[in-house]
Amino acid sequence: MTTGTAAFRAARDFLLAHAEDYAAATAGFAWPELDEFNWALDWFDVIAEGNEEPALWIVEEDGTEERFSYAAMASRSSRVANWLRANGVRRGDRIVVMLGNQVELWDTILAVMKLGAVLIPATPLLGAADAAGRVSRGGAKHVIAGAAWAAKFDTVDATKIAVGAPIEGWLLLRDAYSGDDGFVQGAGGELRGGGAEGTGGAEGTGGAEGTAGAGRITRATDTLLLYFTSGTTARPKLVEHTHQSYPVGHLSTMYWIGLRPGDVHLNISSPGWAKHAWSNVFAPWNAQACVFIYNYTRFDPARLLAEMQRCGVTSFCAPPTVWRMLIQADLSALPTPPRLVVGAGEPLNPEVIDQVEKAWGVTVRDGFGQTETTVQIANTPGQPVKPGSMGRPVPGYRIALIDPNTGAEAEEGEICVALDPRPTGLMVGYHGDDELTAERMAGGYYHTGDVASRDADGYITYVGRTDDVFKASDYRISPFELESVLIEHEAVVEAAVVPSPDELRLAVPKAYVVLAEGWAADETTAAAIFAHCREHMPPYARIRRLEFAELPKTISGKIRRVELRDAEREKHADPDTRPAGEFTG
Repeated sequence: MTTGTAAFRAARDFLLAHAEDYAAATAGFAWPELDEFNWALDWFDVIAEGNEEPALWIVEEDGTEERFSYAAMASRSSRVANWLRANGVRRGDRIVVMLGNQVELWDTILAVMKLGAVLIPATPLLGAADAAGRVSRGGAKHVIAGAAWAAKFDTVDATKIAVGAPIEGWLLLRDAYSGDDGFVQGAGGELRGGGAEGTGGAEGTGGAEGTAGAGRITRATDTLLLYFTSGTTARPKLVEHTHQSYPVGHLSTMYWIGLRPGDVHLNISSPGWAKHAWSNVFAPWNAQACVFIYNYTRFDPARLLAEMQRCGVTSFCAPPTVWRMLIQADLSALPTPPRLVVGAGEPLNPEVIDQVEKAWGVTVRDGFGQTETTVQIANTPGQPVKPGSMGRPVPGYRIALIDPNTGAEAEEGEICVALDPRPTGLMVGYHGDDELTAERMAGGYYHTGDVASRDADGYITYVGRTDDVFKASDYRISPFELESVLIEHEAVVEAAVVPSPDELRLAVPKAYVVLAEGWAADETTAAAIFAHCREHMPPYARIRRLEFAELPKTISGKIRRVELRDAEREKHADPDTRPAGEFTG
C-alpha cells in the first residue's frame, strides 16, 4: 500500500465511522495530504484485488443485464490502458470521450486515469459543431466515441477510436480486451512532467527523466479532467480538475449520500456531465459500493421503480426533474424503498420532499455543489432536515455568505468557499481563462455565483443564481421560492419564474408552467393557479403573469432562465400589447 493510499483510506474511513455524527465529522475531518496519487491505481486496483463483489451493474431496457466485479473492472481497464498506450496515447494527452452508459465508459475512465492522460467528457446529446468544439477548445489529440455518434467527429483531426460497429478510419476499442492486463505505470515511453509533447525545462525531454520506460508516477496535482459546464447563462466554461480534486474531493459526496461498502447505488445522470462522475464513479467507488445503471431510452417511472425493487437498490440520487416526474407516478409500487435518497443539480422543492416522505418514509436530502466543486453544502445522514433548506457545510468545506455590496459576511449573500485552507474538492480554475479564474477566486474565496440565506442553526437555504434573483416594486424576488409554491398545485409539474417588464413596478413575477397530464392550457387552469398563488404567496411576490410552455433547458437538463428573461423583454417591448398565450391575474 502506498502512502497516498493509506492517507486516502484513513480519511475515507474517518467519514464512514462518523456517517451520522455531523459535529464529529466536521470537527475532525481533514483532507488527506497527497504527493503522488493515482486513484485508479492506488485506490481502485488496490480494493479490486481478489474482490469479486459487484462494482458495476447495468440493466438494459430489454431486460438483459451484466454485472462486473471490482476485480473484473481492474483487469478490463488495465487491458484498455495498455492498448491505448500501444496506439499512441501518452501522459498528458487529452481525450474527448463520448460514450453512453456502457461498461466501456467505466473501462475508459479508469484506463485514461492509469495512463495519466486527461479526460474531456462529452455528452452524446451534443451536435456535430459542439462535439468538434470540444476537441478544438480542449486541445484533444484523441477521440473515443460510440459508433452511433462517430459522424459528429468527421471534421476532427485526431486519433479516433470507436466503441461498437467498425467505422472506416477508426480504431476499435474491442481489440483492447484480448491484450495483457498487467499494467505498469510509466512504461511505454511516457514523458516525465510536462505533458505528452515533452518540451520545456526539467520536466521536458532529455536525460533519464525523459527516456522510454522511465516515465513517472502520477502527482496528485496533475490534471485529470477538463469539464465543459452546462452553460445556463453563458458560453460553457472549461473547468480543470486534478487527480485529487475530483477522485479525493468526492469523499464529501460519499459522506453526503451516506454510502457504505456493499450499497447498490442508482444515480440518474447522463454521461458527459460532472454529476455522472460524482455519483456513478467516484463517490460509490470511494465507498466500495456498486454502481447500478438502468439504461433506458425513454423515462418510464413505473419500470424504473420495478427495477429498483427487483435489484435491491439501497441508495438513489436523481435531479429535481426526475423527482417531480416520480411523484406523479405511484411511489407505492416500490414496497422496499432505498435507505438513502438524495437530490442534486438544482434545489429540490419542499413539496417533492413531502410527497416522497409520505410514500416511502424516507427523507430526500438536498446537496449543493457545482462542476467546479464536489458537494459543498448538504443535508447529511442522521441530521434534522429543515423544509426548503439544503443543509449545512459538509466536512472539509468552510462556507461564507458574502454581501456583494459590502464584501462582508452576512445572513444572506453569495455562497462563497473559503480558500484558507483550500478544500481539495475545488477546481484548479477555468482552463485557459486566468482572468475569470482570478475573478472567481477573489478576496480569499471561491465565488459560486449562487445566493443563499443562513439561519441561526447554520442551515443554508438557496435563493437563486445571482443573475436570476430580481426586484419587483423594490422587493427582492427569489424565483426558487415562488417555483416551490407553484409546484404544490396539482396542475403544475414544473415551473420557472422570471421578471416580466412592467412600467409601474419595473418588473413583475411571471411563471412559465409545464402542466400535469389531464390539465388544459386554458383560462380556467390559469385562474386556478392564480388563486393558489394568492393564497400562498405574499402580495409583493405574487405571480402576476403566467404562460403554459415547455421550459428551455441545457442539454444537462437545467432550466435556462436567461432565455425566458430575454423572451420577456421582447414580448413586452410594446407595453400596450399583451403577448399571445399569456394570462394575467
